Amino acid sequence: MSVATPLTPSRRVQALLHRRPALRLTGLLTPALLWLGLFYVVPLAVLLATAFFDTNSFTGRITYEFSARNVVDVLTTPAYLLTAARTVGAAAGVTALCVLLALPLATYMALVARERSRPILLALVLTPLWASYLVKVYAWRVLLAPDGGLLGGASPGYGWFAVVLTLTYLWLPYMVLPVYAGISSMRGSFLEAAADLGARPWQAFRSVVMPMLAPAIAAGSVFTFSLSIGDYITVQLVGGTNQMLGNVVYANFSTDLPFAAAVALLPLLVMAAYLITIRRTGALSRL
Repeated sequence: MSVATPLTPSRRVQALLHRRPALRLTGLLTPALLWLGLFYVVPLAVLLATAFFDTNSFTGRITYEFSARNVVDVLTTPAYLLTAARTVGAAAGVTALCVLLALPLATYMALVARERSRPILLALVLTPLWASYLVKVYAWRVLLAPDGGLLGGASPGYGWFAVVLTLTYLWLPYMVLPVYAGISSMRGSFLEAAADLGARPWQAFRSVVMPMLAPAIAAGSVFTFSLSIGDYITVQLVGGTNQMLGNVVYANFSTDLPFAAAVALLPLLVMAAYLITIRRTGALSRL
């Protein structure tokens, strides 16, 4: 007659988790949810609460009494609304340019380039991300200098064109990578089926590839759009006298924190509306 070996505490925990998948899932998700709550949700809640405080005009200290004055001023002052519109326009322009540049580049990498060349091309796309953000922006500042810089008389100078061009360069890899992954996942069968049905290359790309790339483009646009909306350094260096919402927040952060928090609510509202719009198109459901 054999004697059953008593289970160790670790074995008992393993057996309990095996019998209860919901408990196992809770244990896996709890650390990530705690991190998300502490370092993302809580700061956003503090930001939202700070926007409804005020600043003492004499001492410059925050008065912790409810006041909607800052939020009302931001939402009703034409200058801030115009700045928000310019910011959204610049972010939309950056996103559109990134899509236009990423589609042919990612298509070549995934469908045309040799198998051995793809890792090299992918590394070349990622290489700019290894360089310092400020170094890249200052490099474009030199290129776009109003006195000609390295481009001579062809330099457009500082302004919105320079801002969109520089931001496009900065965030292009974030669009190329998901589009490349989307095209790589459909290599072979879909394109071969379209060719067998008589579709020409451009027709197959337009009717088969583009609809299937919608989730990848949507994922990339979330990065390019959100990063452009929150940027303020690029505008300071190559934007001339122009400003975006990030510049307004930066200018008021140290002197009037509640007002800066109220201004920061605008990009949050814009991004929330952007994500809701993309979700309603169904693009995110296939990610």
